[in-house]
Amino acid sequence: MQSLPLCLTFTLLATLATCVIPQDTPAEKTTPIQHSFFVAGPQFTGIIDERGKEQWNAGRAAARDGFVLKNGNVLIAWSNEVKELTRDHEVVFHYKKSPENSEIGTCARLDSGNTLITELGSKPRLLEVGAKGKILVEVPLKPETNNAHMQTRMARKLASGNYLVPHLLAFKVKEYTPGGDVIKVFKTDLDQLGGRPAENWPFTAIRLKNGNTLINLTHGNKTVEMNAKGEVVWQVSNEDFEDAPFDDPCGAQRLPNGNTVIASYHARPKKIKLFEVTRDKQIVWRYMGPHRAHHFQVLTTNGKPITGKPLK
Repeated sequence: MQSLPLCLTFTLLATLATCVIPQDTPAEKTTPIQHSFFVAGPQFTGIIDERGKEQWNAGRAAARDGFVLKNGNVLIAWSNEVKELTRDHEVVFHYKKSPENSEIGTCARLDSGNTLITELGSKPRLLEVGAKGKILVEVPLKPETNNAHMQTRMARKLASGNYLVPHLLAFKVKEYTPGGDVIKVFKTDLDQLGGRPAENWPFTAIRLKNGNTLINLTHGNKTVEMNAKGEVVWQVSNEDFEDAPFDDPCGAQRLPNGNTVIASYHARPKKIKLFEVTRDKQIVWRYMGPHRAHHFQVLTTNGKPITGKPLK
């Protein structure tokens, strides 16, 4: 076969060099979600990094509630006291339970600088404590039971100045004024949730930015979102999943992306301790490490801090 002229050969090679040969396009890769978080749990209280490793240990387990503060210190409630610790374990705030009560259930640092604390027992009450440990606000609570351990859990102060308080055995989340009046009640023993036999004890209640209230229901193994009228507008439970991730959901957090992170306090070894679920009920993250969570706070996602005030 006769060879092509040299000029045509160069032209043909140049044309081939600019051709794109079609290839199978690989599926788009998504970065797996990784969270670091504070955990208050029966075996460990401290911070877990995004690899699931212990990053900071409070030095004492069995905490009830807590947060990593903006200054980097950690505020923690145990059953008998509340402490703010530096990362070097220096105590910079301390409140001890009053003698007439049996337990402490809540701690949260308020915008005012006060610390919100609940005491359970013969005198159930919600307190705001100043930086020097002095009680500045006292609100009597109405838990409808003398069972101290089951009177209340994660109380939170609202932007309005009122307080949102879950009462387990009353099957109610109550909104209190600073004067102690109950102005709104969210019932968790609704027929559509299984009534009282379902044991939908409210544990964590969070007022969302849209005005709804997110509530974890412990023995009922479900999470619900209610509107201002107390109507269920969203719920998720073990009925939505094959692997039954709910096992006594205690702590909860609504993330800025709209997903909800839930703690399964009674999870067995090698089972899901924390999980993140989307609005359409897809689980997108799980923590299956050794540490169970009574309460928690997600701190980072893939290296980026969670921005805004945590909805907890």
